[in-house]
Amino acid sequence: MAHTPVNHPARPIYRAIGGLVGLYFVVFGVLGLIASAGNDFFAQDDTKVLGQGTNLGFSLISIVIGIAVLAGTAIGRNLDVAINQFLAYALMVLGLAALAFLQTDANVLNFSILTVIVVLTLSLVLLMVGMYGKVGTDEEKEAWQKARLVL
Repeated sequence: MAHTPVNHPARPIYRAIGGLVGLYFVVFGVLGLIASAGNDFFAQDDTKVLGQGTNLGFSLISIVIGIAVLAGTAIGRNLDVAINQFLAYALMVLGLAALAFLQTDANVLNFSILTVIVVLTLSLVLLMVGMYGKVGTDEEKEAWQKARLVL
């Protein structure tokens, strides 16, 4: 039994939101590459992009995440759902780990508190997009509707 809606009427809106999140990660990563050019890969300095702390390593990670989200959004066919949900959980782990090591030498991605807030917020948005973006057959939709009505 599916626990997420199938063929949600607002699916195109959720896909667009997922695409915007992917685009944000790509833009942030490219700006981070420009701002941290010439620095060490895991530099812990005052490099900021869009108010968030970053370094070359996190900028590259952001670009990869953004491209993965954009590719999943472009392909669709529930691949976007799987990518968005996986990356949402991975970003939650990354954000919480960065929060734990924020004021230590283990802050290798040069996170600031604003970076943690943005990463955790975008992870929740990706999770929401992944939960409401599933496409299925009419039988799957009907089964989900029946299961939803039986509480």
